[in-house]
Amino acid sequence: MYSTPLIFAALGGVISENSGVVNIGLEGMMTLGALVGATVGYFTGNPWLGLLCAGLAGGLLAILHAIASITFGADQVVSGIAINFLGPGIALFLSRIFFEGATMTKSIDLDNKIPRPLDGIFQQNSFFDLVFNQYATVYIALLLVFIVWYMLYKTKLGLRIRAVGEHPKAADTLGINIYKIRYFSVILSGIFAGFGGAAMSLAVVSNFRPTLISGQGFIALAAMIFGKWKPQGAMWACLLFGAAQGIVVFLGSTAISISSQILAMLPYIITLLVLIGFVGKSAGPAANGVPYEKGER
Repeated sequence: MYSTPLIFAALGGVISENSGVVNIGLEGMMTLGALVGATVGYFTGNPWLGLLCAGLAGGLLAILHAIASITFGADQVVSGIAINFLGPGIALFLSRIFFEGATMTKSIDLDNKIPRPLDGIFQQNSFFDLVFNQYATVYIALLLVFIVWYMLYKTKLGLRIRAVGEHPKAADTLGINIYKIRYFSVILSGIFAGFGGAAMSLAVVSNFRPTLISGQGFIALAAMIFGKWKPQGAMWACLLFGAAQGIVVFLGSTAISISSQILAMLPYIITLLVLIGFVGKSAGPAANGVPYEKGER
């Protein structure tokens, strides 16, 4: 459950960076997606419409990043940082408009949350119930891992995305439109990040609050690096980080006397340890983070 928002965002990072565009703005896109998902889900009573609108909101924010980094060749890290400021700002602004000045949306009824498709199939509190009785977003995220893997490694589009990320000049000589491929990849990464935000506000919790997305976008980036820019690798890394969050929740409900501040730090400590131990051994796409200008030698 806690891995699902990370998987959505990490898949977005995988697609974007395989095309050669660094997207550290996933955090801001997730935040806006969480607000839009919770708002649409609350007013319409349809969590699926909320999830869809959250993806569209993340994609719209990703367009700004694409325009800055692809069309105008701006520094992709700086653009991503700007998105991380812009996303939460827009989310709080919209929250105040739709919820009478409040920065936290109203709670969503259980009937309006993302459902659990296997609820009631297994004996309550049994092993299979605890493992498999998850929200539908969990299974959607796992399915998307396979879809993204198939797209990247088994289709012509995926080959073009990876070619643009590795050697855009060579791809350009073959008639591949570098800008279209990168725009597609960045916008799709924003849509996935929006899904990740909505998975938090429509399934894990039942509303949006300013601190709901607090570092998940950056943890998803760490998972992408740990997974060597591959969807299946990112998924396993997200499961690791999600397990860390699950341990925090579990320990917080036991009689073990551990400071809540120390527990809250655990997922980020694990992220740092993973990056220290593995980031030096990982090499991303060769043209990742390098703006492309047609005709440049």
